[in-house]
Parts: sequence; C-alpha cells; structure tokens
Amino acid sequence: QVQLVESGGGSVQAGGSLRLSCVASDNTYRSARMSWFRQAPGKEREGVAVIYSQRGTTDYADSVKGRFTISQDNADDTLTLHLQMNSLKPEDTAMYYCAADYVGYASKWTVAGGYNYWGQGTQVTVSS
Repeated sequence: QVQLVESGGGSVQAGGSLRLSCVASDNTYRSARMSWFRQAPGKEREGVAVIYSQRGTTDYADSVKGRFTISQDNADDTLTLHLQMNSLKPEDTAMYYCAADYVGYASKWTVAGGYNYWGQGTQVTVSS
C-alpha cells in the first residue's frame, strides 16, 4: 500500500505562486506515471499535469500550460512530486490531489480512474 501526502497549499492573490509537494511512502517500486489533479466545488476532478516516470516526459492541461511545472525528485530515497504554480488565477482555486499509477493503465492521463493511489488533497485558494 502506497501513501501519498500532499503539502504546500494555501491562499494567495492572483499573480502569485505556490509550490505543492507530494511525498510517496513507498519508493521501492517506480510508478508508471504520477499526476496532479484538482477539483473545485461543484465541478469534476480534472487532470492538471502528469510526469511519466521512465522517460520523465510531462504533459499539462491547456489551462495551466506555461504557468505550472511538474517535477519529481528522489533525494534520500524519498520520491517527491512537485507542482510549481506561477501566475495563479482565481479559477485555479481548488483542492489539489496527487495521484500515482503503479499499474500502467492504458487510459489517457487525465482520466482519474487510471490511478490506483491518491493523496488526501491540499487546498489552493486564489483571490482576485
């Protein structure tokens, strides 16, 4: 069982920046891909960014391209996923979740069902 723990959320004004982190409890097996999702009240959970572990390639939702950067590091045998969020907008306000796919699902990365581990979420609030 892998546990994912997010941190770094908070409240900022529009134009500000935040850096989210997600620590995986089990670094023994490399995940196929790790992603950040977000969910605003009354809306569906949407994929924000993905990183494919083997090649390190990334992809982003159109709404965050050029503003958000996903990365991961493996310092001290601890796998940590990051999301650097710049030029934040009020529409970025949501609960942000870290997700890991240890199976290698064939679904598009934006499909929430393609991940078998989720964090508890961290709130991001952007005021205008």
